[in-house]
Amino acid sequence: MNEELAEKLKYLRLGGLLSHWDQTLKIAAKKRYSHTRLLTHIIEQEYQIKQANACLRRLKRARIPEPLEIETFPFNRQPNLNRKMIMALYDSFEYITANRNIIWLGPTGCGKTGLAGSFLIHAIRQGYTGRYVLFAELVNQLYQSVADHSQHKVLKRYLSCDCLLIDEIGYVQAEPVQVGLFFTLMQKRHKNKPTLITSNLGFSEWGSFLNNDHLTAALIDRLTENSHVINMKGCVSLRAKRKPNT
Repeated sequence: MNEELAEKLKYLRLGGLLSHWDQTLKIAAKKRYSHTRLLTHIIEQEYQIKQANACLRRLKRARIPEPLEIETFPFNRQPNLNRKMIMALYDSFEYITANRNIIWLGPTGCGKTGLAGSFLIHAIRQGYTGRYVLFAELVNQLYQSVADHSQHKVLKRYLSCDCLLIDEIGYVQAEPVQVGLFFTLMQKRHKNKPTLITSNLGFSEWGSFLNNDHLTAALIDRLTENSHVINMKGCVSLRAKRKPNT
């Protein structure tokens, strides 16, 4: 390939063809591709490369701290977890197609975040946008948005995600203004886009950190109306315990 053609391919952003030019010509000659077949092969190759790169960009924007494939989740260490039910929910993809939330409830370290993250990754790889955020970070952003009057901008950022994962609900106390904006976010996503939630507290304890009985009841009512709730309260911690000093 001459430099002029290489520059044109770069300008057209046909990186796959540029990288595999010689290989593509050899395959075409060996298999005696027609002009139509060769063009189809090149287009398919470029399409797959661009799809893969777009997926990587979506995964990066999602900001998942520790990406986990569901195939690697240690179900054998959680015998009280219904693996068949979780895999059926994962494979059906119904949480995305039907805009249904999934809520994982259970003690710290039992794998809630890993499972929720694998569902988020699954959605992203199917072409959807996604975002991971800690509940503490989310309510802090909402609180700060009140000061600079950017509530609409912050809410829009999280409303635009096809699939949103809110992790560790219940670890921080929320101020009244934060609770109100969080409720607004969840209300607007309700039945429109799925939200994945993890919490170390049962629904009966959510009032302890939301500090608003009315909004807590309304929030739980909406969530449970259109959600799969996965109870992991009987699960054990998967985190390695440090050995005591001897």
